Amino acid sequence: MKGVHAGMELAIPVAGGEVWAEDTGGDGPPLVLMHPGWGDSAIWDLLIGRLAARYRVVRYDAPGYGRSPAPAAPFTLSGVLATVLDHLGLDRAALVAHSGSGGPAICLALDQPGRVSALILVAPGTEDYAWPQDDPYVAEFGVLFEADDREGLVALGLRTWAAAGADPAARAQIRSAVAAFFATGDLMRPDPPAYPRLGKIKAPSVLAIGDLDYPMVRDCAERIAQAIPGCRLIVVPGADHLLPLRAPDALAGIIGELAR
Repeated sequence: MKGVHAGMELAIPVAGGEVWAEDTGGDGPPLVLMHPGWGDSAIWDLLIGRLAARYRVVRYDAPGYGRSPAPAAPFTLSGVLATVLDHLGLDRAALVAHSGSGGPAICLALDQPGRVSALILVAPGTEDYAWPQDDPYVAEFGVLFEADDREGLVALGLRTWAAAGADPAARAQIRSAVAAFFATGDLMRPDPPAYPRLGKIKAPSVLAIGDLDYPMVRDCAERIAQAIPGCRLIVVPGADHLLPLRAPDALAGIIGELAR
């Protein structure tokens, strides 16, 4: 197994406070890894060593997630992404956006297309997609969150997103995410609309989804891939929603084919 490449750690000021980031440096093309809502930047640990020899790899934790402190003021994920890029002097980068980070990555590709050299979407979703409100997950999440039932949310997250197995790495990601939900509170504000504008994306794009992912997310991902011009859909066998944990070699290969 390839180890984690140790990069320079940074505290970057953003709207709402600051975020933890890591930058491997180097002269390779910039590649930004964006974590899911049900996880933090540690989900990329298995990818860093596979990518750092070829790319300048950047990853960060959104406010309240992982190693970033809880926010003290409202923020948007798209605003945090743009600020991180500005702080690091990255005028143009390939974005690898997992799950809920797909929305802010898509917003940047639409609103500042010159800044996105490639768009690699990993089991993505967007806030403004018409998520089916009668899905059992949606209802159960709302009840558990309102009850402040953190252990219930961990159990729900594992059932929903870790179909390939509740191993220690998956448990750590789900538990970290539940803590972040309460740390961010209501300070995370919606990004600009993304889903209705997918047809205007110009960046070379690819979308990867595990064949064991939750059906609601598989449907959303397939619709996103269909709507983005020229986007290739890749189904990864034996993988659930936590693709960076389940199929790091396959994901590194997908990234390497598009990000140059």
